[in-house]
Amino acid sequence: MDLYGELILDHAKRPQHAGLREPFDAEVNHVNPTCGDEISLRVHVRTVTGGAQDGQQVLQDVSYDALGCSISVASASVLAEETLGEPVPDTLVTYRHLHAMLTSRGTDPGDPEQIGDGVAFAGVARYPARVKCALLPWTAYLDALARAGVDISGASRDT
Repeated sequence: MDLYGELILDHAKRPQHAGLREPFDAEVNHVNPTCGDEISLRVHVRTVTGGAQDGQQVLQDVSYDALGCSISVASASVLAEETLGEPVPDTLVTYRHLHAMLTSRGTDPGDPEQIGDGVAFAGVARYPARVKCALLPWTAYLDALARAGVDISGASRDT
């Protein structure tokens, strides 16, 4: 798989759901000091009331302003595509699978059922210096959820 696959380039050229929006529960700014990639990211979480999903937290909105390489910008775009409107615990499962793929040094090709368009980043795993670029938006996402008071323990591989 090519480092800058077609899907990565498409997301980098036309990032989905880009731009900081209100309302939001938390905003974070993360920088990758090794390359200068930067992201400001906001999350808005709602708790479902009533019905079978009563009490479940759902990601109402994730908005961002990403500056950096194609991988970092595309990763922010994929994050938004794969998490918007989803139950937060499901987004943490997506993160766990994406993280495992990216840190596998190319031994884990990723599962489209678990990470959707995130499989486009499988080739990045062979370039350790670029893994931080791909994980930057996701790390910011976890930080924003935590700052919004959301339990992110589901992001740990031990759960």
